[in-house]
Amino acid sequence: MKAKPDDRSDNVERIQHNINHTIQNMELAEEMIDKTDDPKMRADLKKKNKRRREALNSMRTEIRDEALDREHI
Repeated sequence: MKAKPDDRSDNVERIQHNINHTIQNMELAEEMIDKTDDPKMRADLKKKNKRRREALNSMRTEIRDEALDREHI
């Protein structure tokens, strides 16, 4: 059984989709933070959004790298 070849042709679009989805989740979490009276839930959502911001930074770096790589093909 052969390994599948590395198909990176849609990486930029896939990463952009993930960025958009992460931003959407962050916005929903912010709405929940504003609406909830539960301090534990508020703290948990804030921690999740912190991790999401860190992930966004990584995804943005990755999308730049993929876009540059695509230009050099």
